[in-house]
Amino acid sequence: MAAETRRPIMPAGLSLEVSRHPLSMKRVVNLVVAVERLKGGRAEVALRGKIGARRLLDIMTDDFVEVIHLPEGRAPANRFIRTGQYECSVSDSQKKSLVLLGDSMELHAVTLQGGNAHRKVHLNMSTYAHPSPAAEARPVALGIKGTNLFLSCHREGQRPALHLEPVEDRGSLTSVASDDDHMLRFLFYKRDSGVSLSTLASARFPKWFISTAEEDDMPVEMRQRTADRYFAFNIHRRN
Repeated sequence: MAAETRRPIMPAGLSLEVSRHPLSMKRVVNLVVAVERLKGGRAEVALRGKIGARRLLDIMTDDFVEVIHLPEGRAPANRFIRTGQYECSVSDSQKKSLVLLGDSMELHAVTLQGGNAHRKVHLNMSTYAHPSPAAEARPVALGIKGTNLFLSCHREGQRPALHLEPVEDRGSLTSVASDDDHMLRFLFYKRDSGVSLSTLASARFPKWFISTAEEDDMPVEMRQRTADRYFAFNIHRRN
């Protein structure tokens, strides 16, 4: 018997078919990745240009890193599964850019002028499916483009601190167990607030956020929310 379908109203150039037949977990994960590829304004470009099916598929799979094909009928109850990756630039709400100080291995938030734009750090942001379907924030990992350095958060003395750590085996971040503190330190919860601002909280210490100081050219640090720090960031996806 043919699957019963419904056809909602869609923008010109796209169609959506919803089937009552149950989907495998493999298809669900592939669908999540496809939707992610269409975010960031590229869907609008695709529709406006009336591109062909092949080009639309290229957009959906652009920057594709890896999809974990889960066994049929099984969902990871305690794992973060990577779904994709894209390049982005990050600045705080005061338009200070992230700059890497190589000698100290620290990120500083700096107001860049004129010809200093090349100092701005670009990040490769990996996105993850959360073990809990009800989760509101998106788990991400943040690697510095052109290096094997990743932002991490683990305790230093009496408090969590932000670090830059080399990851030689990037495959180790493909799937992260929710109880594996050793690898969980590389994950952050990205929560969008408003049109273009996001906060980045540690997955290991959810009350601690990546933040910048009021002063210029100061280290980026993990802090709990206070009035004298900035916690919101503009994350610009580079298409």
